[in-house]
Amino acid sequence: MGKKERTIVGISVGDLNGIGGEIILKTFSDTRMLDFCTPIIFASVKLMSHYKKVLNLNVSLHGIDSLDKIAHKKVNVINSWKDQVEVSLGKEDPSLGKYAIQSFKEAVEALKNKNIDVLVTAPIHKSNVQSESFSFPGHTDYLAKELKGDSMMLMISRGLKVGLLTDHVAVKDVVKNITPELIEKKLNSLNNTLKQDFGVRKPKIAVLGINPHTGDNGVIGDEDDTVMRPTLDNLRDKGMLVFGPYAADSFFGSGNHENFDAIIASYHDQGLIPFKTLAFGRGVNFTSGLNRVRTSPDHGTAFDIAGKNKANYESFKEAVFSAIAIYKKRKEYRKLTKNPLETNQKRPNSKKKG
Repeated sequence: MGKKERTIVGISVGDLNGIGGEIILKTFSDTRMLDFCTPIIFASVKLMSHYKKVLNLNVSLHGIDSLDKIAHKKVNVINSWKDQVEVSLGKEDPSLGKYAIQSFKEAVEALKNKNIDVLVTAPIHKSNVQSESFSFPGHTDYLAKELKGDSMMLMISRGLKVGLLTDHVAVKDVVKNITPELIEKKLNSLNNTLKQDFGVRKPKIAVLGINPHTGDNGVIGDEDDTVMRPTLDNLRDKGMLVFGPYAADSFFGSGNHENFDAIIASYHDQGLIPFKTLAFGRGVNFTSGLNRVRTSPDHGTAFDIAGKNKANYESFKEAVFSAIAIYKKRKEYRKLTKNPLETNQKRPNSKKKG
């Protein structure tokens, strides 16, 4: 495979005391990964070498100081800082948050400038990274500000995709945030994502209700009847294959999720608890709806096992695979849906000789 065919994967290192360095290095200790992608880790060679030594991992690192120096068939590490950083794996340290965000911001800038094709982010600790220059609940909210499009947290695994109407919103604020406009925007975004990023021609989407038992005809809240159902009816009238609202408590246990291409939940735990129960360790968090591709593993910093060489890297590896697959599928979709008149105009005239 030529270097032009390899997807360039930018990687932010996450919390320096978490399992980010371990799962990154374990993923690329399999040199076969380098046959179809070129990784660039935004951190420092000293830091990644320290992880290698502590965890006794055999990975060859290629240090670079600028993105034009990347080498294919190698694990590139760009030096995002020159500081001598002291790490204590497994310990929560607010002073290290700035390095996690420096890694992330540099990677996002490279993504915007098309120096990398996709971004895969290792887990951050949300309270450690808060500062005057970064006051976001997580990666997704910052990406929504920096990139074009309408972002949505979409959890994906083989045969299961779960999106969220509201993500990092306190439970007490969920209902007031769910409006007809939000529902329509998120469902349109998910419908488009299923088509362009996953190759689903006519997506079937299930929507979970806001209240227990979808309100029981107004006995447990009327939002499902006054907000959710009319909006879904309107979208169906426009031709979207959207169904619900379904009672969330029995939807997954009954296996009903297998009848749909994707499910959209009203709030964070309503969607992520069943998703992680069914797919934990193999799931991927994909920020859909944006003009660039970003994925991450389905777990956090795992301070309790950091530095013990116990971290399972399968979810991170799946995040790399998913980012590459989505990137290629999106390119294919754009090519297929390109204006045919433009294509015909570029073709040279061919006249048969009589």
